[in-house]
Amino acid sequence: MIRIGIIGCGGIANNKHMPALAKVEAVEMVAFCDIIEERASKAREEFGTDAANVYTDYKELLKNQEIDVIHVCTPNISHAEISIAAMESGKHVMCEKPMAKTSEEAEAMIAAMNRTGKKLTIGYQNRFRKDSSYLHKICQKGELGDIYNAKAHAIRRRAVPTWGVFLDEEAQGGGPLIDIGTHALDLTLWMMNNYKPKYVVGNTYHKLAGTENAANAFGPWNPAEFTVEDSAFGFIVMENGATIYLESSWALNTLEVGEAKTTLHGTQGGADMKDGLRINGEADGMMYDKTMVLEPGGVDFYDGSGDDPAYLEAKQWIESIQNDTEPVVSPEQALVVTQILEAIYQSAKTGAPVYINQHKEELGKILV
Repeated sequence: MIRIGIIGCGGIANNKHMPALAKVEAVEMVAFCDIIEERASKAREEFGTDAANVYTDYKELLKNQEIDVIHVCTPNISHAEISIAAMESGKHVMCEKPMAKTSEEAEAMIAAMNRTGKKLTIGYQNRFRKDSSYLHKICQKGELGDIYNAKAHAIRRRAVPTWGVFLDEEAQGGGPLIDIGTHALDLTLWMMNNYKPKYVVGNTYHKLAGTENAANAFGPWNPAEFTVEDSAFGFIVMENGATIYLESSWALNTLEVGEAKTTLHGTQGGADMKDGLRINGEADGMMYDKTMVLEPGGVDFYDGSGDDPAYLEAKQWIESIQNDTEPVVSPEQALVVTQILEAIYQSAKTGAPVYINQHKEELGKILV
């Protein structure tokens, strides 16, 4: 039996992690921690064992030697701190995306993993959608050829999350770029199997955030609390010359919306997730396109079937611990996502390209 502790019992824990883990065999949730005790108690009542414990201090939870695995479901600012402490206490860690606020913190998490020998993965559940899994198989087989250009899509028309700390730059590190752009970028890099960025150019916008009583799927936001960007865009050049355009927004005046999707252009064919999964190419002197008959992707945490991406993510994560195999999402891959997001934010502030290796070298000098 794998015994799990949940740190952070807010929305992502209640809507994704705990319901998914409840469906996985040979798993029990034995500890729940939140700075608001009522939330931890409620989670225990709904998902915990009869003997499960409730905590308001994660450090006290980590002293429990009966716990095998920690799920970190807290604001981004504490991802690295809690994940590192959990691994050092002898526990495997599933950390919700993004890996960390900064690449420095993400690198420290990997160092802790290597130092302790514990497993670490990051919550990019969109890899487990049917369309994503099928497209990845096609890419692995080389059916698209050399993927040299791609787009990562994370665009909402008006769906700004107005609860929790989503609008707090200090707690989260950013807005839609680090929240939903991270999913689109992860999918795109995974499909391309290319984790060697060279340089990044980007810009962020705070154009609609100051609007009073704005139309919004989750109700009007408070402009005074909206301290993160409302939109961010980046252009990434990889070491092999491949390029990626990343678009992300919580509030954009557009009808072209799509979240956690990718468009790929290869030498043998292309693919997109605009209206289902569409593949295009050329054969015998003729052009073709086909739409794959798959369940629509892009809806997080939908209820029911065994095809639920959150359940599939949790299942493979637990199996990687039981069988001592590598989880589908490696922390090294998640680190590259964080590096690129960080570079887009830096480029937006400086108005200049950010070279990834140079950025790492400069960061290293600061840390010495």
